[in-house]
Amino acid sequence: MDNSKEYSNGDITVVWKPKLCEHAGVCVKMLPKVYNPKERPWIKVENATTEELKNQISQCPSGALSYY
Repeated sequence: MDNSKEYSNGDITVVWKPKLCEHAGVCVKMLPKVYNPKERPWIKVENATTEELKNQISQCPSGALSYY
């Protein structure tokens, strides 16, 4: 069981795999309006465009974030 979570805006679905996450903070630094570890849910995909999300996810060093 990988415990992954999915967050969708209807156009893109962001997948987060907590077991892979290295907590590098790249997501929070790049899109602080989307990623806020202090809130639940901590990922709010509606606060960025699909292109912004794709660009940020490609920068994730651990591979914990992906999309479809």
